[in-house]
Amino acid sequence: MKVLFVCLGNICRSPAAEGIFQKMITHHRLQHQIQCDSAGTAGYHEGEGAYPKMIQVAARRGYRLDSISRKVRPASDFVAFDLIVAMDDQNVKDLRRIAPSEELKAKICKMTDFSAKFHYDHIPDPYYGDTKDYELVIDLLEDACEGLLQSLMDELKPSN
Repeated sequence: MKVLFVCLGNICRSPAAEGIFQKMITHHRLQHQIQCDSAGTAGYHEGEGAYPKMIQVAARRGYRLDSISRKVRPASDFVAFDLIVAMDDQNVKDLRRIAPSEELKAKICKMTDFSAKFHYDHIPDPYYGDTKDYELVIDLLEDACEGLLQSLMDELKPSN
């Protein structure tokens, strides 16, 4: 099972989701069954690491954000990934616009679809915010990543 997390620039929300989800995958020893990556709908920061403020806040919670920003590659990403998880409605719209086919659009969902504790309809972009905005994003992503992982684990269970 391969999951691609997507936000606008791939320097705050999606690399944080990737780092959080990767730690959960490792904790549950699912590295051979579930993989993840992140990308942006825009290439503004292609080749850069995550935004320093996001790295700091995530590190305080025990997460490593070491991915390098890249833009979504429609021709390959929609085929290679089983699930494409967008951070907000605009990301969903942008992904639907660039999807190579109607069938592949079915792989797109929103991160908050998996939330249990928080009732947000999107993961807000903290880029221009302060530390509390980044902390909120980590809170929301931890919740949604837990829900996503549980959903995938349910799918991976062999049926008796």
